[in-house]
Amino acid sequence: MTGTPSAWLRRFAPTPPGTALDLACGSGRNLVWLAGAGWRTTGVDRDAAATAPLREHAEIIDADLENAAWPLAARQFDLVVVCNYLWRPLFDTVKAAVKPGGWLIWETFADGQQTIGRPSRPDFLLRRGELLRVCHDWHVVAYEDLFEDGVNPRFVQRVAAIRPPPAA
Repeated sequence: MTGTPSAWLRRFAPTPPGTALDLACGSGRNLVWLAGAGWRTTGVDRDAAATAPLREHAEIIDADLENAAWPLAARQFDLVVVCNYLWRPLFDTVKAAVKPGGWLIWETFADGQQTIGRPSRPDFLLRRGELLRVCHDWHVVAYEDLFEDGVNPRFVQRVAAIRPPPAA
């Protein structure tokens, strides 16, 4: 595992821990933190070499989310985390993976990033307000769309949202 877990995730991860999905988990910076906090974790990523060391912490599914079927069938989680990953065709699928009453914590690069570095392709950059629109029918607890200056400057968008319970 490399890297510090997302401050956005650390701020909004609900308690008590339950089941968590870390989508595009990479080398596991968020997944390992969640497992250490008592979450039963599942990680999905296409880089089997990066995820190999994570198998002691979580269920790991090696899958190319952009070129293969959704690997989690009808499974749902108390928390779904997506950091630094964007594949728009999965918006509805990711939301469906959150249990009613569960949380979605999503944080990734936004428009403007192309002016300072990578990623630079529009396919991998959120449009202004896009995550807010994706979660328009959920309870949005927090949302940011901003430029972060500092050691690793970046344009970023974040949402922490709760899926509503089923209609009565």
